[in-house]
Amino acid sequence: MHSPTTTAATYTTIPISAADVIPRSLQNLSASLSRSRPWPEFLAGAGSFDCPDSLSGAGIRLRCNAKYFGSNYAILTSACAAASLIGSPVALIVAASVGMLWLVLYFFREDPLVVLGRHVSDWAVMVGLVTVSALAVWFTGIFNNLLMGIGVGVLISAVHGVFRNPEGLFLGENDAASDGLIRPRSNPSSHTTDFL
Repeated sequence: MHSPTTTAATYTTIPISAADVIPRSLQNLSASLSRSRPWPEFLAGAGSFDCPDSLSGAGIRLRCNAKYFGSNYAILTSACAAASLIGSPVALIVAASVGMLWLVLYFFREDPLVVLGRHVSDWAVMVGLVTVSALAVWFTGIFNNLLMGIGVGVLISAVHGVFRNPEGLFLGENDAASDGLIRPRSNPSSHTTDFL
């Protein structure tokens, strides 16, 4: 009598070298930054800013604007953090280098990392990056300045998210079709659309 055997679904990945990971990660970073909304739309005149009706309305606005302007908020917070380090150019260079390491080796990396012919796990990469970050903050003494800069960036983003009226930011299906973002299906009886 055969005992039941379980088979786990397996998949294979083709590890690539660290030299190939970095250009692909930088490409993913630039693609992510290209998803930011245009700055004139982000700063759109006084007519698009008003007080929310209630606290729950403020929360809804904050969530909608965070989804729509998320990349802009990340850029704004990073700029505030960098501005807080202007007084110490060495600290600014070290913080920018550590930030790029995080972006390239952790956030925007798609493929497994191979160093000296061995696969490096995501957990090991994260532990290494946390260690490098902690050492950089400790040696440069930038913790208070960096925390203040990030706090200011988050505060500005939150104020913008609460007071920016999200009406008109999102395209309806008909508006998207007329702008060429989606095309109607060839079957006229179908009411669904295909994304380009």
